[in-house]
Amino acid sequence: MFQPVARTSASGAVFDQISVKVLAGELAAGEALPSERKLAEAFGVSRPAVREAIQKLARAGLVEVRQGESTSVRDFRRQAGPELLPQLLVRDGVPDLTVVRSVLETRELMGPQIAVLAARRISAESARELDTAVDQLGATEDPVELQDRALAFWDVVVDSADSIAFRLIFNSLRAAYEPAMTALASVMVAEVGQTDLYRKLASAITSHDESTAEASAAQLLHTGTTAIGDALTFLEGLKP
Repeated sequence: MFQPVARTSASGAVFDQISVKVLAGELAAGEALPSERKLAEAFGVSRPAVREAIQKLARAGLVEVRQGESTSVRDFRRQAGPELLPQLLVRDGVPDLTVVRSVLETRELMGPQIAVLAARRISAESARELDTAVDQLGATEDPVELQDRALAFWDVVVDSADSIAFRLIFNSLRAAYEPAMTALASVMVAEVGQTDLYRKLASAITSHDESTAEASAAQLLHTGTTAIGDALTFLEGLKP
């Protein structure tokens, strides 16, 4: 009947508040944060909780901690990694469509090259998994479920490419995109609803046809980027 309640730690709450202000530009690059003691007083938490939050902010590339000096805000655009994308993409429960478009553009550029590597390296076992993923994609019409199954399809493609760099980048992009899946369902159906094109891509990969795999992936992924671009244009036209 009941579900476990997730408790928010004090350090997590401090991290969330500071990171939001850094990402929004309210705390500018180079600006010094208040001392650990003052932050603890301002947030009403213990100094160890503040210290833990600061360490997490430093790992995320949002602040720089120097021994004996104040903690300063870093230029996250130049110094942080793709692990920040989930925070940038969804703020206060609302997707930032400009970040969504950036994620999809990156995916559109990467995807065809991953497909080429997958066509070159795919194993017989992964080929069977890819066929199964396409079958599952074609077995639903629910927009959110379609996106989930499309991601499962790309999981197999990325694994087949056997590139740790592409794998880790894909993980970051997926983590950024998943929170926005429901909000983007009606837009992204233009891409994830194209089962025939997914099947064509899968066939090219499993038959080691690198050029067709590249072209099919480019065609498929371009539809999602275009759909988001059209949505952005529409929304921008509504602004006063």
